[in-house]
Amino acid sequence: MKKPRRSSLPDTSTILRYLLRDQEDLYTRAAAFFEEVLTGEETATILESVLVECVYVLMKFYKVPRAEAAGILIRLLGYKGIVNEDVRELTESLSMFADSTMDIVGCLLAIKAKNYNLSLFSFDKKLAAKRKQPAA
Repeated sequence: MKKPRRSSLPDTSTILRYLLRDQEDLYTRAAAFFEEVLTGEETATILESVLVECVYVLMKFYKVPRAEAAGILIRLLGYKGIVNEDVRELTESLSMFADSTMDIVGCLLAIKAKNYNLSLFSFDKKLAAKRKQPAA
């Protein structure tokens, strides 16, 4: 196995072309990249903002059900070459998103507040219900 190159930052379009296979020429290029990420030959960091945008585009534009959108992104985050330091929080947030009516940003806030013992301040009733008070 060759040594991984410097880590890449795939954008929303690259991820969507790979997941949706809706533009064959772009899919082919994205698939070659993500197949190397799958095996760890290439490394990638998926930014939280890109993940959020993927969720919204999948659901709003492509009408992918929330649980399905979350599931395919969770599988992608499980690729051997994904090197996010926050991959656990991203995966937990997507799982919460799949099983709730909260939006993905609210799920990210709730999970990060819980995992890092942070207080969560929100006027959103669903999110406020998930509020964690910091330890005294």
